[in-house]
Amino acid sequence: MKITHTKIGEHFIQIENAPDFIDGMFRDLGSSNKNPDLTITVQMEFGEPFVDYEVNVTNTADRIYFRRSDYLVEVDTDYQFAEISAYNELALKHAFINLYSSFIVYHEWGLLIHSSCVIDNGKAHIFAGHSGAGKSTAAKLAYPRNLLSDEATILKVTPDKVEVFNSPFRSELRSEGEEGHLPLGSIQVLHQSLTNRRSKLAKSDTLLTLIDKVFYWSDDPVNTKVILGMLTKVANQVPAYDLFFQKNNSFWELIS
Repeated sequence: MKITHTKIGEHFIQIENAPDFIDGMFRDLGSSNKNPDLTITVQMEFGEPFVDYEVNVTNTADRIYFRRSDYLVEVDTDYQFAEISAYNELALKHAFINLYSSFIVYHEWGLLIHSSCVIDNGKAHIFAGHSGAGKSTAAKLAYPRNLLSDEATILKVTPDKVEVFNSPFRSELRSEGEEGHLPLGSIQVLHQSLTNRRSKLAKSDTLLTLIDKVFYWSDDPVNTKVILGMLTKVANQVPAYDLFFQKNNSFWELIS
């Protein structure tokens, strides 16, 4: 049985029975003497092709289930052991995103945000927006700046700082190897435009903007309180802007 040891954020993950293509998603650290924070067993050839992004969450006394047409995630209520059954590679990636997002919310460690994230002058800058707003475009136009994410940004949220970690959950753009973490310098909410300009958002508007960018929500009021609490900390600590940008790299003059 193939076993992969990897690190996501600050968490050591052990993946058992991993298919070979998972090597393109996670960096294998080799054998590890450290006890994993989360152990995941993978099974392929499950379910049916992707239908939509809706995930059904159910609970028993000792298990939590996340089910979509093309994957099933089962995790114990202490978030130490999980099983993922997936239809194909895309389903497996989405299952990992769902599991890790709920894992860091459970531990009140941080959030997984639907966005791209670019490094500039020692700080991380998030690019968020509705579907088609230009998150991947902004990431591509950031070259030669390095990327921390092009789809799912990992935020560690504490009362006095917000940091961004390199994300393995990529759509198409790869990282050049930033393995550490950087302070989050700004949040840019994207709007394609014929001219470049930006305006600062109020903290309340920042919070409302980020709510639908979090990858994991559930009907559990405890989880909802935790997520809203962390989003409030982000909104209070990090400046956010509406960024109207041309589809070229000249918008960086407004950020740098």
